[in-house]
Amino acid sequence: MRCVIARYPFDLTRTGVLASMKGVRPALVTGASVTIGRRRYPVKQVGQVITRQDPRDFTVGEVVRAMTRLGFTCHDRPADAPVGVGGPTVLPTASALLGGTGPVAV
Repeated sequence: MRCVIARYPFDLTRTGVLASMKGVRPALVTGASVTIGRRRYPVKQVGQVITRQDPRDFTVGEVVRAMTRLGFTCHDRPADAPVGVGGPTVLPTASALLGGTGPVAV
C-alpha cells in the first residue's frame, strides 16, 4: 500500500511492518499506540522504525492512518492500569520536610 508520511511516499505492507517490528522492544506507551502482533507500541516508535525518520518529522495521525489501512488496531490512549496495582501514592507533607510528622497517603 502506498502512503505518504512526512511528505515522503512509502510502499508499506502488513508483512513488511511485522518484519520491521520483529525484535523491537516496545517503549512505554503514554499516548496513541498500535498493536502489532501481541505487543502494543507507541505510534511514534512504529513510525520511526518503518520510515527511518526522526519522530519529530511526522505526525501521529499520519502513522495511525497508515497502520489502520494495513489492518492494525490503533488505540487513542494507553490502557488503564488494573485496579489495585501500585497502592496509594505517598507524598511527604511540608511539615515532614521540615522535620515534623511523617508522610500522608493520598
